[in-house]
Amino acid sequence: MEVRALCIRLLMIVVILLDGQDQKVDAVSLSIAPNRLQFFEYESVTFYCEGVDYCEIVHKFKGKLQSCIRTNKRTPTGSSCTIKHVYTDDSGEYWSETEGGKRSNIINISVTDGSVILEVPALPVIEGQTVTLHCRNKTSSSNFIADFYKDGRHIHRSSKGNVNIYRVFKSDEGLYKCSISGAGESPESWLKVSKNSTHDGSVILEVPALPVMEGQTVTLHCRNKTSSSNFTADFYKDGRHIHRSSTGNMNIYRVSKSDEGLYKCSISGAGESPESWLKVTDEDGLSSTCIYYVLETQLEGAEAGTIKKMSSAGIYQPIAEDPFYSAVQ
Repeated sequence: MEVRALCIRLLMIVVILLDGQDQKVDAVSLSIAPNRLQFFEYESVTFYCEGVDYCEIVHKFKGKLQSCIRTNKRTPTGSSCTIKHVYTDDSGEYWSETEGGKRSNIINISVTDGSVILEVPALPVIEGQTVTLHCRNKTSSSNFIADFYKDGRHIHRSSKGNVNIYRVFKSDEGLYKCSISGAGESPESWLKVSKNSTHDGSVILEVPALPVMEGQTVTLHCRNKTSSSNFTADFYKDGRHIHRSSTGNMNIYRVSKSDEGLYKCSISGAGESPESWLKVTDEDGLSSTCIYYVLETQLEGAEAGTIKKMSSAGIYQPIAEDPFYSAVQ
């Protein structure tokens, strides 16, 4: 009986140890900067491995990336690996592997030698958030009409190259692409929408409540409710990744009107902050343009959705014809 009891205890200890190892492996995650799935040839791409000291990146068709040996860098929460110039044959699935062969999440990128890409977030978008898809023309940054498609169906036309999907649902998950007349069509990429979010209100972004004067310096601070140190924060403006910080801060020096927009931040393992508008004023302290604000709740007597510019007085009305997809005006 004593031998049997001892064996049971040893078995329980082994199970607990294995479970602890699994939890550690599960904590390993892969992200990418810029946070998108499509790239032009010769662009630089950096993979971030959270939870491991050395970033062992695997490409489905090429195996382990030799470039990681040369470009691997330690980060406060893991390590990173950079591909300085991507080519079309770098398209495909990427993941990180531990020494035991355990895999992280998969990121499937597309690299094109064409003139058009669609900026689709590489990481899952949480239900209820707003996501901006941006159609980019390699040869021109303005004055083009972009058409957007989901699962082969035309959903929107924009003169600005952007489409906002407000309050994302699982039904918004699917294959997206865009086309620009005279330039071509982007590859298709899968927009992933997640029901289960690690965000529980643990992350906020401190943005000045009052307008910031042009020429000043403003600091945006990403705060973690459960930890005041030892985390890496990613900052986004209008849905695009703009900065990564190990201190949780991002400084914008000599602020200009072009810095005005919707900002948010995310902390790996803690979640993502709500979006907040950073307002910039001209020298006389008056706004020279209207403010655009993404509605998070229903407008009185109308569905929350697209915002229409009315005047510099700051009056906004919903556009009833398309409450879910809208170009940024």
